[in-house]
Amino acid sequence: MNTLIHPDTIKIDSSILNKIDIESKSIYRAITFCKKTSSKALLDSFVNSTNSLTQLLSIKNAQMEAETEEELKLYQKNLNKTIIYVANEIKNEINLTSQVQLFQLFRLISPESHKLHPNQYRRTLVQIGAFICPNPENLNTLVNQLFYNLNHISHPLVKAIYLHHELVRIHPFVDGNGRTSRIAKNWILMFNLYPPIFIKDKIEKKEYISSLSQSFKTLERNDSAWNENTNLFFNQELKRVSNSIQYILEEIR
Repeated sequence: MNTLIHPDTIKIDSSILNKIDIESKSIYRAITFCKKTSSKALLDSFVNSTNSLTQLLSIKNAQMEAETEEELKLYQKNLNKTIIYVANEIKNEINLTSQVQLFQLFRLISPESHKLHPNQYRRTLVQIGAFICPNPENLNTLVNQLFYNLNHISHPLVKAIYLHHELVRIHPFVDGNGRTSRIAKNWILMFNLYPPIFIKDKIEKKEYISSLSQSFKTLERNDSAWNENTNLFFNQELKRVSNSIQYILEEIR
């Protein structure tokens, strides 16, 4: 892997993006203009439902990777701290835009590994299934390229999913790459007033891993070419955004 997917090659169905944008706006329209119920009650419902989603976010992200009960508790504790950090950054109108912020996420999500490798990318080769991740000497260049590419993607939904996909493919850290990538994606989503998303169960986890693996496998033949497997992963992620929006709307209604 020498290059990332070029932003100009991304081919997401604009009607899907428009549909999600309309659904997302309907949340705020309901809170602002509903006459049958007080705006405060609706706002409380929205806040409560969003809090429920962020709690699920830490639980489900921990379950994605923990292999023991002890690991699960530790991962969830670290993820809760990370979500609080991200929420405070968003309150201060700060979006995810730099490698420094990535390292901050890594430090919070995997403090033990960060302590051993402070502000450093991994130094060894790693493999995800059949996919061999980039050589350590290429990591800094690839992460720089990733943030450069993000500046050339206009729609925040596409930007968030692109970051997630490519960051997992780069696998820059010695540990916690999946958790870091999913929180980073949700930082961009929430900053742009979309709800956070997560893998809800074992079936969806299997689907998520399979679609990522197939995408990486196809991209091995051509690093930067958009393909049906990568497109499938992006559409699955967009469906998760839509599901989170529907969850909030049902709570408000």
